[in-house]
Amino acid sequence: MRIRTPPWTPGSGPSNAVALEVLINGPISRSEIARKLDLSAGSLTRLSTPLIESGLLVEAGERVDGRAGRPSRLLDIVPESRHFIGLKLTGDEVLGVATDLRASVLASAEVTLSSREPASVVGAISQVVAALRERVASVTAVGVGIGGLVAEHGVVRNAPFLGWADIELGAMLETAIGLPTVIDNDVTAFTEYERWFGAGRNADRFAVLTLGAGIGYGLVVGGDVIVNEDSGIGLVGHWPLDPFGPVCASGHRGCAQSVLTLSAIVQGVSTALDRPVNYDEALDLAIAGEPAARRIVDDAGRGLGKLIAAVANLAMPQLVVLGGEGVRLVDVAADAVQEGMRLDRDPRTTPLPLFTTSGDNTEWCRGAAVIAIQTYVLGRHTA
Repeated sequence: MRIRTPPWTPGSGPSNAVALEVLINGPISRSEIARKLDLSAGSLTRLSTPLIESGLLVEAGERVDGRAGRPSRLLDIVPESRHFIGLKLTGDEVLGVATDLRASVLASAEVTLSSREPASVVGAISQVVAALRERVASVTAVGVGIGGLVAEHGVVRNAPFLGWADIELGAMLETAIGLPTVIDNDVTAFTEYERWFGAGRNADRFAVLTLGAGIGYGLVVGGDVIVNEDSGIGLVGHWPLDPFGPVCASGHRGCAQSVLTLSAIVQGVSTALDRPVNYDEALDLAIAGEPAARRIVDDAGRGLGKLIAAVANLAMPQLVVLGGEGVRLVDVAADAVQEGMRLDRDPRTTPLPLFTTSGDNTEWCRGAAVIAIQTYVLGRHTA
C-alpha cells in the first residue's frame, strides 16, 4: 500500500486551477486570474471563497496599476502553511532541505554515506529527514532527486554513482520514514523547480543544462517538462563537441562528458601541471592566467557554447538555464562560451538569454522538494 498525500484544496478541477495559479504567480489580482483561466468574476468568487475559508489562500491587499477604476484585489497563498523535504542523493552523501509551499528553504541538513548499500543509504536518508522534521512544524511529503534512471513507484532502474540497479527505493523509504515519498531523476526535478518557481516560470519553451559529475539536460515545451522512459540515462553527455578531444569512459572522443564534467577539467589541468588540483583551483588558475589552465578551461567553455548552440538550434528555447556544481565555468570562460555559440549559430538568430544559477547543492534539493510539492498539489501518486 502506497502512502498518499492529503487533499490540497477543498474542491477539485477548477478550484485546483485557481489555487495553482496563485501558488505559481501570486500575489496575483483576481482579474488576472479570471483572465488567465477564462472565468467570470462570479465564478472566480465562487471558487476562491472556500479556498480562503480553508486558509490556503488569503487576501493580500490591493494593487494600483495606474489605470482608471478600482485597485486590483490580490490573492496569495500562505507558503508556510505546508512544509516539504527535498533530498539530493549522491554517491557520497545525502543532502536535504525543508521548504515551504513555494520551495523556499527553511532548514538544511546532510549526512555522509558510510556505505552505498541500499539499506544503509535509506538509514542515512532517514537521519536527514528526522533532523529536518525537528526544524519545521510538520511535513506533507518528501521528494528525492537521484542521478539515474527512475521508473514508476520509485524504482531506481540504474544509478551509476551508487552502483545501483532495480532498487525499490520508494517503498523502502516510505516504510522507513512514514511519509509520502516521490523519487525522480535529479535533472528532471531541477527542471521542475525552474518551471514553477525559477527563471523558466511561465515560459512556454526553455532548456536546462547542468554541469557537474555528469552533464544534465532538461527541456520544457508547451509549459511541460519533456520526459520519457529514457530520461535519466544522461544521453546529452555523449553529444559530440570536439573531434580532437579526450575520450570518455564509453569510448566517445570529445563528447560533452569528456570535456565539460568536473573530472574532465580537473584531470586535464592536473595532467598539464603535473600535480593534483581541484575544480575551483583549476578555474582560479585560469583566471590568474596560468597558460595550460586557461587553455583547458577555455576549451571547455567553447564546448559548452557549442552544446548550448545545439540545444538552441534543435529545440528553439526562449532561454537556457545553466546550473549544477560546475556552473562557475560559465563565468570564468564567458568569452569562450560565447565564441562556441557563435561557431554553431546563424548570426541572424535572435540573441538567446542565458540564466546562470548559483551552483549550490541547495538547488538540487529544492528541485526534489518541488516534485514533492507537485505530488501534493496535482494529486499524483507517490513513491
